[in-house]
Amino acid sequence: ERGRYAFQATPILVADSLVFCTPFNEIVALDPGTGAEKWRYDPKIDRSQYPANQFVCRGVAYWPGKGEGGACASRIFMGTNDGRLIAVDAQTGRPCAGFGPEPARPGEVPAGADRELIWPGEFQITSPPTVAGDIVVVGSAIADNARVEAPSGRIRGYDARTGALAWALEPVAPPESDADPQAGQANAWAPMSYDAERDLLFIPTSSASPDFYGGLREGQDKLANSVLAVDGKTGTIKWSFQTVHHDVWDYDLPAQPTLTQVRQDGKVRDVVAQATKTGFLFVLDRDTGEPIWPVEERPVSRNGVEGEHLSPTQPFPTKPPAFVPQELKREDIWGAAYFDRRGCLARFDELKHEGLFTPPSLEGSLLYPFTGGGANWGGIAVDAERQIAVVNASRLAHIITLFPAEAYKGQRETFHDQEVSPQAGAPYGMKRELFMSSWGMPCTPPPWGTLTAIDLNAGEILWQTPLGSMEMVIDLPLPFETEIGTPNFGGPLMTRSGLIFIAAAMDRYFRAYDVTSGEMLWRARLPAGGQATPMSYVWEGRQYVVIAAGGHARAGTKLGDEVVAYALEE
Repeated sequence: ERGRYAFQATPILVADSLVFCTPFNEIVALDPGTGAEKWRYDPKIDRSQYPANQFVCRGVAYWPGKGEGGACASRIFMGTNDGRLIAVDAQTGRPCAGFGPEPARPGEVPAGADRELIWPGEFQITSPPTVAGDIVVVGSAIADNARVEAPSGRIRGYDARTGALAWALEPVAPPESDADPQAGQANAWAPMSYDAERDLLFIPTSSASPDFYGGLREGQDKLANSVLAVDGKTGTIKWSFQTVHHDVWDYDLPAQPTLTQVRQDGKVRDVVAQATKTGFLFVLDRDTGEPIWPVEERPVSRNGVEGEHLSPTQPFPTKPPAFVPQELKREDIWGAAYFDRRGCLARFDELKHEGLFTPPSLEGSLLYPFTGGGANWGGIAVDAERQIAVVNASRLAHIITLFPAEAYKGQRETFHDQEVSPQAGAPYGMKRELFMSSWGMPCTPPPWGTLTAIDLNAGEILWQTPLGSMEMVIDLPLPFETEIGTPNFGGPLMTRSGLIFIAAAMDRYFRAYDVTSGEMLWRARLPAGGQATPMSYVWEGRQYVVIAAGGHARAGTKLGDEVVAYALEE
């Protein structure tokens, strides 16, 4: 079973317990001082079914209640891979009676797909729910390229006490509406954020389906690839801001919108900062959604396949600069040896590459950054006093090749060891592969992963440093540091003293950096991959930093099942 999961949970501290979820959706509570298990709840998902995105649970949510007392006065919520919303008592882990429609299944609400699935894992919930007052909100993760008529990506809000559906937001327009016709999805698979003072929920949406052909969804797909500001009680959209028009690159919004402040012209402004796979950081006014620095609509390639309806322009923020490269030139092609680079150059010359937003093609198009980012689900961390944002990012490239729909079976048989998807209902299927050398090394130049600090007041990059070492290749400690940067998944944690804690890289190290200089101050080797976001808490006068060290099967890091805590000393 280990080969099918990714342990990405970030714990939370509630009710004198450290609470998190396992890849198989168990909810576990540990003693914050000793790590001893206090209770465990198992929703008993079917482990024989293979999900679209492995068995993943990135965290749980806490609802404090209103001080009523009694069982389930405060609750832990979790979304499952098989489409349920779970509510358990925050003190005991017992399911909450009265939550959900079926007395025989207390503590759970069906929150699955709106239609029959091709396979059970086509639809799942991977990110933690978001508590918005007395409403618990869940999104969904949906297999991207299986079919045009994919399950609905609607976002749903449930009553925290009863589990009754309070509202549902459909991020794509139904066919009978006057809005742009769109296909399915535009779901919110990444974490959301909530501003309690404004009662505003901030939702990052994904692309409409399928990812790499949009000829059946003419228009801009206005609520896809967007930050939505939504009324927490009603689900009504207050404003939206789109980061990619008519996405055919899988450049969906992968991370939570971060609520912070900036200083401009002597005034403090409440903002939303959204990191993207393209390497842009969009900084928006929290009340209006207007960018605090100009965003320009710049011309991009429209050289797509027959039937495509590409947008003539895409939004480019003027500040801050992109935190990853967005164009790969021939002189940039890298190889570990002469013949290795020569092979990468030969492949590069066969591909279409017209910079950022190169359309998918029949001959193969180079996407740089790759569909994993740039930024991914770990998002950013912010030093609120210094107004510094920190983001980790990857620097790989993907090759996207379209083929006629009727050729799917042959492509699948020929490229059985690669990702080949039908995009059923579209005239084209797709093949996605990393741009790698014959040695299995990236053809893109190192660093392949970075950590970047951005001055939010000035909109400038303060520093950037490689994240990850060569030990990812040999998985053995080396007597010297070889920080060349590796692909990374998981996010950073910021402490008030100016320390950045992050694992994420492929080499199993947990690191600490100085926020002002970017200097690495400490690192410790984890027992398994740390593809998760750490958290910090104070317990009995001592501060701890905790990381899930379970690895990521698809990324190839060492697998395990441990939560590791470090104590901070003055």
